[in-house]
Amino acid sequence: MSLSQVIEALLFSAQKPLMTRELVNAVKGAGETDDFSPNEFARATEAQVAAALQQLKIEYIEQKRAFQLVEKADGWQLVTEQSYAPWIRQLLPAPKTIRLTPPSLETLAIIAYRQPITRADVEAVRGVAVDGVLQNLMERGLVRIAGRAEVPGRPLLYETTHFFLEHFGLRNLDELPNAEELRRKDLIARPPTSYPPNAAPETTPTDAAPTTN
Repeated sequence: MSLSQVIEALLFSAQKPLMTRELVNAVKGAGETDDFSPNEFARATEAQVAAALQQLKIEYIEQKRAFQLVEKADGWQLVTEQSYAPWIRQLLPAPKTIRLTPPSLETLAIIAYRQPITRADVEAVRGVAVDGVLQNLMERGLVRIAGRAEVPGRPLLYETTHFFLEHFGLRNLDELPNAEELRRKDLIARPPTSYPPNAAPETTPTDAAPTTN
């Protein structure tokens, strides 16, 4: 039995992604309460577990297994290869895909790159009101309130959530495309959009409520 095999068993049995620290604790804690033989991995370090994870990841790729080991924002997890989706759908019902409208995606991108950010700053960039769009993103769990800005009026600050990382397959915000460059750029405000009297701002029925296929 090897450390990699132990970790493979833990990942296979887990119902959720596992952080490296969780794997270390599980590896080292085996045998403390059960009548097993002495735990030969009781002194395993986080570096050894991390190396074993990378070894498994490489082995699955080289062996062209039907599943892969991926690191998500909330830990490591075994997932099936995308190419096997047509067969997997025969056993598991496909979840409805929720689509984000262009206004929602643009607003979400601004928040993701410049968070924490106030609604007024988002509106200054987009040139339109984002009340409905912002509420929609919060209802979907992609954006949350991060506190209040230390400026007069103390407006609310908004940031992306952990679910945002999961939804877009990111481990952290640094994996956003051109993250460092775009965070340094000054935001260019668009001129505010003028609306006819009694006309509603940008929010549309498709943007005010989740859209499904």
